[in-house]
Amino acid sequence: MRLLIIGSLDGYIGAAGKIALARGAKVSHASDVESGLNAIRAGHGAELVMVDVKQDLRRFIDSLKAERISIPVVACGIGTDSNAAVAAIKAGAKEYIPLPPDEELIAAVLEAVTEESHAIVHRDPSMTALLATADTIATSDATVLITGESGTGKELLARHIHRKSKRANQRFVSVNCAAIPDNLLESELFGHEKGAFTGAVARRIGKFEEANGGTLLLDEISEMDPRLQAKLLRAVQEREIDRVGGTQPVKVDIRVIGTTNRDLLAEVRKGTFREDLYYRLNVVTLRISPLRDRPLDVLPLAEHFSRKYADANGIAHRPFSAAAREALLKQSWRGNVRELENTMHRAVLFAKGSEIEAEAIVTLDEIATCALAAPAASATAQTSTSDGTGAPIVTGLVGRTVADVERDLIIETVSHCLGNRTHAANILGISIRTLRNKLKQYSEEGIPVPMPGESDRVTA
Repeated sequence: MRLLIIGSLDGYIGAAGKIALARGAKVSHASDVESGLNAIRAGHGAELVMVDVKQDLRRFIDSLKAERISIPVVACGIGTDSNAAVAAIKAGAKEYIPLPPDEELIAAVLEAVTEESHAIVHRDPSMTALLATADTIATSDATVLITGESGTGKELLARHIHRKSKRANQRFVSVNCAAIPDNLLESELFGHEKGAFTGAVARRIGKFEEANGGTLLLDEISEMDPRLQAKLLRAVQEREIDRVGGTQPVKVDIRVIGTTNRDLLAEVRKGTFREDLYYRLNVVTLRISPLRDRPLDVLPLAEHFSRKYADANGIAHRPFSAAAREALLKQSWRGNVRELENTMHRAVLFAKGSEIEAEAIVTLDEIATCALAAPAASATAQTSTSDGTGAPIVTGLVGRTVADVERDLIIETVSHCLGNRTHAANILGISIRTLRNKLKQYSEEGIPVPMPGESDRVTA
């Protein structure tokens, strides 16, 4: 992960940078907003920007928006000034980190924003065979299409291919086509020239040029607007791109990997995806099976995640009880590996005693349908309702669908967090990408979605 830090942070920049470096980030520094913008425009690249709140944060974020640059921004400031935090979030920051920097907080933000991990834990023969195929084609420059349900680990497999390729020492650049609005995606991919549109105050290098010599991942490529698909086809086919407002094509040397959770052939038949682009991308197709179809991976993954989150939270690692193992194997894991990971994070926090028992394994479906509260919240609750046996009585939920309850839970949480996606995702126990996809779905269905800095509970 590439991190750009802007500002002095009153001497704490060294500490923040060292923490990020220890977590595997590549850190660069700019003294002020203008220097940071110039570095980004020049294609030096950043997947996350940390900005001192003493800098002109709003101008920086407004400049990114005006120049159609999509990069998550985190604000940092001395102490825990709630006014500074609210102002930063309202200015468009995804998160506010109080300084001096806390190692675990910075690690959580880096993980929430980038969701980056390199371990592919597996035992099921289907995954073993898939990785063998990936290793075989990795050394070529063939375009790869990775398919599979959400949460199966498509980006993880793409990174695996890059690390095994002859481009391993070059950049791996990822673009989430589902998370970037259509009007920004063209500039994000291809860059733009100065004066190409209102707000284009300088030339900006796009992801194709940024990835030159390396690998470009087009994540959830099926979400791309058909108008952009034509331009993408030429870029993939000719290995040259046209910046927005440019007059000369720019040659690029990249390997393209696309991922999708949809049936692209069905999208072609519906007319939402270009047939020629489909066949151009589909040189090699790798399909990741859903977790329910590879049961031998469930327990090794659960063990991996339980150790990961025990270490992250400073908790002694505990084995699973026999009942917990049985419960894990009985789950359908609709959210695949991502759901299992989040469930294991909760289990590590909920578990009591020397083992992780079945009672600690609480899925998001169970939270939504049964309105279960985390033990910490339950301990501080002043009132409770039960049927006399200690079991909670669920009221107001019967007769509603899981999807309706989940939607209300997500939107209410986002609103409570002033529209802050990172905070909301952490509270909900889901990935930031899953949250964004859900909010995009709700917005398309005409349901109002809180934007950063908005809340019907908080007034300025």
